[in-house]
Amino acid sequence: IADAETFSGHEDCHEQKKARKRNSKETAAALEKLLPKRCQVLGLVTPGVVVTPMGSSSNQPQEIEEGEAGFALLFPKIDGVKIHTFHFSKDSKNRVFDESKFAEAGLKNNPDLRVVLLFGYNSWKSGATRFLHQIVNPLNEKSIILAGGQVESFTSLTSENSSAQPGDACGVVGLAFSGPQIQSATVLLDQDVADERTAEAAMQRLKAANIPEQNTLGFMFACVGRGYRHYKTKRNMEADAFRKFFPNVPLFGFFGHGEIGCDRIVTGNFVLRECNDIKDDLLHGYTTVMTLIHLGSTK
Repeated sequence: IADAETFSGHEDCHEQKKARKRNSKETAAALEKLLPKRCQVLGLVTPGVVVTPMGSSSNQPQEIEEGEAGFALLFPKIDGVKIHTFHFSKDSKNRVFDESKFAEAGLKNNPDLRVVLLFGYNSWKSGATRFLHQIVNPLNEKSIILAGGQVESFTSLTSENSSAQPGDACGVVGLAFSGPQIQSATVLLDQDVADERTAEAAMQRLKAANIPEQNTLGFMFACVGRGYRHYKTKRNMEADAFRKFFPNVPLFGFFGHGEIGCDRIVTGNFVLRECNDIKDDLLHGYTTVMTLIHLGSTK
């Protein structure tokens, strides 16, 4: 994940747009050459990033809203855990999404599915919001954590060849985490969360999920309208609140153009609040979604 300026700059003329597109593909190709061919690579371009610096999971996470920044997050092979990428691109010829593609991507008829991280791209395109609803609504089940947000674009998806890159199309890319030992929880910080006290109250809700901290990652998906602008020039507010309650969990994420998630807990025995027929509202603006993903015991 890298901030948009790294790949885009500020200019908008046609030749510079082509150069930016070429640069992002070259960067993606260079990254892929550094990794074994069996690795699946998903690269995202966003307006800003949230990262825990290398060296220790207990390092202070940083919200980087300006300037050039980026990070790479590599998942090891873990017994009992399957992580795979997926990509759904909007078909201009069909208004209705073919839900059989969910099963092909392991997102349906998969009893071990626990977490889906979703990233919409080119959300400014006509029909993009409707398409995102078509993806999110069928996955809105109480036994699955859904989290993510709207990004500028994606620059790499090695499960596809380079000629299939989307250009100006819109769609959804993501990661699906399957495995019986996976535990996860999310909380939504809405517009009313606007100071240190209310931010920490949200982290207390996340802490109450009792997700083990060992072998766990934190993800933060925030609106570009939050950060220091939302907290009246106080920087790093939400990352600091997360670190206070999760001192040994590294935090990663981005600032984007819309957020996906809600308050939800999924543990190994699917202990959830009472389920009913009402679907959770998962698409938001001017919010932050905080997510924990526990990948199981290291034993």
